[in-house]
Amino acid sequence: MKIKPLGDKILVQRLEAETQTASGIFLPESAKEKPQQAKVIATGTGKVLDNGERSDFTVKKGDTILLSKWGGTEIKHDGEEYIMLSEDEVLAVIS
Repeated sequence: MKIKPLGDKILVQRLEAETQTASGIFLPESAKEKPQQAKVIATGTGKVLDNGERSDFTVKKGDTILLSKWGGTEIKHDGEEYIMLSEDEVLAVIS
């Protein structure tokens, strides 16, 4: 079963948190912060504009994006964790 976002929604999966600092210290699970980078898994059909047309997304499947730590709605599906958020919640595309 696949998840297909609707409208201007985007399905993303957070990238793994760093387990070691730059100086080589390993971080315990409790000290890790939520990663703010995520990979776009799927996009919806686009936001409906006032004239009835749909806008194009600025992100596409496979893009790496920057999102706020507490943005979106967390979803668990088939043992995987995802986040569903609107395109407005995307802070930047990382290239």
